[in-house]
Amino acid sequence: MARPLRVQYQGAVYHITFRGDGREDIYLDDKDRILFLEILKDQLDRYHVVCYAYCLISNHYHLLIETPKSNLSLFMRQLNGIYTQSFNRCHRKVGHVFQGRYKSILVDKDKYFLEVCRYIVLNPVRAGMVKKLEECKWSSYAA
Repeated sequence: MARPLRVQYQGAVYHITFRGDGREDIYLDDKDRILFLEILKDQLDRYHVVCYAYCLISNHYHLLIETPKSNLSLFMRQLNGIYTQSFNRCHRKVGHVFQGRYKSILVDKDKYFLEVCRYIVLNPVRAGMVKKLEECKWSSYAA
C-alpha cells in the first residue's frame, strides 16, 4: 500500500517531529546540536520557511514551522539530508541517522498554535531532562 501524500499548501503550519534510527541519539555532543541549528537556519533562509519554535532532544527534535511557499517536503529533505551527511562524516559513520518518515501534523494557527509552542518548549521538562525550563539551552524558549 502506498503511503499517503503529505498535505502541503501556502501558509500551512506544521508540528514536525523526527526520531533517530532505532530511537538512537541524533546528537552525540553540543557540536552536533550547533551544527543542526546552523543547518536549520540555512534551510529556513533558503526555502523561506518560518520557524516559531524548536526543541532538540537527544534522540529526536520538534519544530513548529510555517511554509509560505508550500515547500515542506523540499525543506525537510534538505534539512535532514545535509544533517545526516554532516553527522556521518563527522563521526565516521554510514547509514541512516533518522528513522522512517518525519511526522508532520497540521496546526490550526488560530486554535492550537500557542498550545503547540508550549508543548514543544516544555518537552525537556516533561521528559525529566531538566527541572526548570530556563536550564534547557537547546530550545527556542530563550528566544
